[in-house]
Amino acid sequence: MIELNNVEKFYQTGVNKTWVLRRINLLVKEGEFITIMGPSGAGKSTLLSIIGMLDSSWTGEYRLLEHAIHTLKPKQRAEINKKYIGFVFQQYHLLDSLTVYENLDIPLSYRNIKRSERQGVVAEILDRFQIVGKKDLYPTQLSGGQQQLIAVARAVVGKPKLLLADEPTGNLHSTQAKEIMELFKKLNDEGATIIQVTHSEANAAYGNRVINLFDGWIAKQ
Repeated sequence: MIELNNVEKFYQTGVNKTWVLRRINLLVKEGEFITIMGPSGAGKSTLLSIIGMLDSSWTGEYRLLEHAIHTLKPKQRAEINKKYIGFVFQQYHLLDSLTVYENLDIPLSYRNIKRSERQGVVAEILDRFQIVGKKDLYPTQLSGGQQQLIAVARAVVGKPKLLLADEPTGNLHSTQAKEIMELFKKLNDEGATIIQVTHSEANAAYGNRVINLFDGWIAKQ
């Protein structure tokens, strides 16, 4: 599903290069649940951002399904991002000015889906995540765990083939974190390919393979 060949990234400061990622070669099969681990500054979030097409300043080859991402223009990459990828962030990134229902509707509106169809999809996801009673609330009226639950629901509302999660339980207490990880496991069992960045060994145990980064290099798998 994903193939990275010799992917590298650096920052230029005058004549000096600061490397963030070095010679990343990685294959991810459809249906895998991959964990990226490593110390702070190892390049974990950067790698996830490249896979999620949130970062375009890198070199090498990246293929997602039948698409050669490294050959595409920014607009084409954005279209593929919307079609195939869902992203869960540590900071939730919900829009405080919108209700839960409206936050879930936004990803669908970007895909030019008719409003009547969107209503059915959002109703289904509200029921599936057991959050129907919260659809008219605003994010600030919810606990951290509830906000992250909404963030996961928003990430999967468009039924993406690839779900990316960057420290998804970093701001949650242990019980809430376990609930979110159990949800990820269920989504993976249903066919979603998941790549998560985490410092948590407990979270890593939910996946089936660990990629260790150290100073921008893949150390071992």
